[in-house]
Amino acid sequence: MTPGTAPAPATLAITVQDVQAAYARIRGSIYRSPASYSAALSALTGQSVFLKLDNLQRTGAFKERGALNKILTLRPEETSRGVIAASAGNHAQAVAFHAAAHGLKVRIVMPETTPLNKVSRTAGFGAEVLLHGANYDEAYAEALLLSEQHGLTFLHPFDDAAVIAGQGSIGLELLEQVPHLDAVVVPIGGGGLIGGVGCALKELQPSVRVIGVQTERLPSMLRALEQGGPVTLASEATIADGIAVRRAGTLTYPLVERYVDEIVTVEEEEIAQAILVLLESEKTLAEGAGAIALAALLQAKTSLTGGERTAVLVCGGNIDVSLLAMMIERGLVKDGRRTRLRIHLTDRPGALHGMTRILADARANIVETSYDRAYYGVNLGNTVIDVTLETRGPAHIAEMRAALSAAGYRHERIN
Repeated sequence: MTPGTAPAPATLAITVQDVQAAYARIRGSIYRSPASYSAALSALTGQSVFLKLDNLQRTGAFKERGALNKILTLRPEETSRGVIAASAGNHAQAVAFHAAAHGLKVRIVMPETTPLNKVSRTAGFGAEVLLHGANYDEAYAEALLLSEQHGLTFLHPFDDAAVIAGQGSIGLELLEQVPHLDAVVVPIGGGGLIGGVGCALKELQPSVRVIGVQTERLPSMLRALEQGGPVTLASEATIADGIAVRRAGTLTYPLVERYVDEIVTVEEEEIAQAILVLLESEKTLAEGAGAIALAALLQAKTSLTGGERTAVLVCGGNIDVSLLAMMIERGLVKDGRRTRLRIHLTDRPGALHGMTRILADARANIVETSYDRAYYGVNLGNTVIDVTLETRGPAHIAEMRAALSAAGYRHERIN
C-alpha cells in the first residue's frame, strides 16, 4: 500500500478530538515551543522554512507531550503500582520527569548502548535506571518482563493511543503558529509523532502535506507501507538513535497509512550535515533524530517543488557531546575547512621552516603535526610529516597545494 490510502476511520487509534483533549490536558505543563522562520534555511532549501523547536522542551525532546498525557490518563490503581518504560533516552527522560513530578515510582530500562548523557539525565529526573540489552528491542522485552513480575504499569514510547494523541498537540500548535501552512516534515521512528501530528493536521487542514523521514538504515515504517503491515528489520547502528525502531507500531501504522503523503529516507552523513547546519546557521543543537527532517529538505529528498511554507520538526536535542565533536570535525573535513597533507621533507635543518613559511603565507592554520622517518616508504635522509590544517575551503586547499608543489615539496592529501 502507498501513503495516503486509508483504512476506515473506525480502525484508527485516535481521532482529532482525542488530540484536542490531550492538548487541553497537558498544555499547562508543556512548553509551547516556537515555530521560527529561518531565512538562512529557506535560502538553502527553496522553501519558506519554519523550525518547530521541540528540542527546547524541559527534557530536550517532544516526548514529554505523549508521556504526560499518558500519565494523566492513568487510573489510580495503575499509578499506585508505579510505572516502567523502555527507551533509548528521550521517552525515558520524559516519563522520568513527569511521573516523578506526579509522585509516581519510576523504573526505566535503557539499552546498554544509550549515550551517557541520556542515562544520567534520566536518573537525575528521579527514575531508577536499568541498562539491559544491545538495542531497544532487548530493553523493551526486559521492561515487559519486569512489568509482569512487579505489577508495574508499562508506558509504551509510541504504540499507545494516549501517547500518540499527546504528540499530536504539535500539529495543533503549528496550525496556530504558521498561517497558510503547506507542508510539515516529521521524523519517524515507531510512528507516534507523525501519527498524532498527521491526524491533527489532515483532519483540520487537509491541504497540508505530511512528509515523514527515516534513516536509510532503519526505514521500518516505509517497509511496513511497502509490505502492507509492520515488519521487523535487522538491527542497525545509526546516529539517529532516537528513531532507531526496527518495527513500526501496530496502532501507528494505520494512522501513517491514512494521513502521511510521503516517506523519504536519508543517509548518516546527511543527518550529520543537518546537525552542523542547524548549529551554525540557527545556533540550535539537535540530535540525529531531531535533525533528520531538515536533512531531507537540505538534500531535496521530498517531492516539494519550491516556495512552500514548510514546517520542519526539530524534535530532540539530547546529543552526546563526544559524538557531536566527531561530527563537527567530519563536517569540517567534508566542507574543505579542515584537511590533512602528507608532506615529504629532506631531513636537514631548515626544511620544516621552509614548509611552514609556505603554509603561513597561504594563511592556513596548523592544528596538528606528526613526523615519521620509518614508514610510508621514506628514504634514508628524508622524513614525512602529516600536517592537519584549518582552511577556508576547497579553493584555499588547492591554492596551498599549488604553492607547495611550486616550491618542490612532494605531498598528498590523505583525507
